[in-house]
Amino acid sequence: MDLTSIDLSDPRFWDRPLTDRAAAFDLLRAEDPYRYFELPAEVTDQFPQRGFHALVRHSDVAEASRRPGDFCSGEGGTSPVDLPTNELTRYFGSMISMDDPRHKRLRSVISAGFTPGRIRALEDSVQRIAVEVVDDLLERGPCDFVTDVAARLPLQIICEMMGVPEEHWKMVFEQSNTILGSQDDEYRSDDVDLGAQLFMAAWQLTELMKGLIAERVDRPTDDLTSTLVHAEVDGERLDHDEIASFFILLLVAGNETTRNAISWGLHLLTEHEDQRANWWADFDGVAPTAVEEIVRWAAPVISMRRTATRDGVRLGEREFARGDKVVLYYWAANRDPGVFDDPLGFDVLRTPNDHFGFGAPGPHFCLGAHLARREVTVMWRELFERVPGIHATSAPDRLTSGFINGVKHLPCAW
Repeated sequence: MDLTSIDLSDPRFWDRPLTDRAAAFDLLRAEDPYRYFELPAEVTDQFPQRGFHALVRHSDVAEASRRPGDFCSGEGGTSPVDLPTNELTRYFGSMISMDDPRHKRLRSVISAGFTPGRIRALEDSVQRIAVEVVDDLLERGPCDFVTDVAARLPLQIICEMMGVPEEHWKMVFEQSNTILGSQDDEYRSDDVDLGAQLFMAAWQLTELMKGLIAERVDRPTDDLTSTLVHAEVDGERLDHDEIASFFILLLVAGNETTRNAISWGLHLLTEHEDQRANWWADFDGVAPTAVEEIVRWAAPVISMRRTATRDGVRLGEREFARGDKVVLYYWAANRDPGVFDDPLGFDVLRTPNDHFGFGAPGPHFCLGAHLARREVTVMWRELFERVPGIHATSAPDRLTSGFINGVKHLPCAW
């Protein structure tokens, strides 16, 4: 492998074996830690725009995250490709694509839905749903761990949290797959272009949420949708588009990432029987470091983009100009040998573990990190107690994506 064979903008790169991906990031880290990549012609021919610089070192990812005044989120979005100024911006312009003061206002309102009391209530739901999932698993027998186990817990938590009726859960699952699987052949439609496919998925989720919002305006309940409809910060409330956009963000941040951490956990515990033995010997004692290590290794969100806000912005050894895009590769930062001993290994006792599995330090650090950790812990405790021999029977069927380190399917048995 040499630098010319690495193209992070090519979807085919993300289909390569994970060992190739790790080797590519090692090479970039050592020889060109700010390498520039042009976007594919199919993008720039339709929407002319710049390519991006890849940040692959732990220190640079952390520094860019801590400096939103120099590297912002609100110019063009948080993916390497700018969001066109159309309906997609309306649907996907959630708070991760905002800067202060609007970002701070929105996050403050949404934080009202993550109070200690609400989190405690959610933890009760997590335990109940985990029991139901394992009940069904034992009745069903060997199955697809992703769709039948890992995906069910976070999806149901989010839907119950937002007050989404059960008859809509299947649609929510399918449309979130469509949004995050836009580079993957399994989820792409041959009959509809990508922009239209994303629009239709976002539209369906938005219409669902707007129906719930309309009901909660006059008849509030105890769900998060009602909290967001009626919460005020400095006399301001969220408008309905902001709440619907947050719902789409929640599906990405709270559903896909947790389900993929749980799924990668099965793969890792299958491949590393010694680490399973270490955890199983003292489940509750080892769980805190084991969960952090699963999240580090999985890095469910591969990357996020920022944009330089002025000329002469310096990061490490590089100076950037206004409008330069930088993509923060959390997956690479989580394998930086300058920070992690044996970074490609899996060690359930690893400490310290300064990973960026929930984003890097800064204003956009994951609001639901505590809940995600709880979901992973509870799901694996239930499996440990009732199906301790569960294991993957084949390699993960990975999602083609430079954004989500997804597992689409993973057969399991015990």
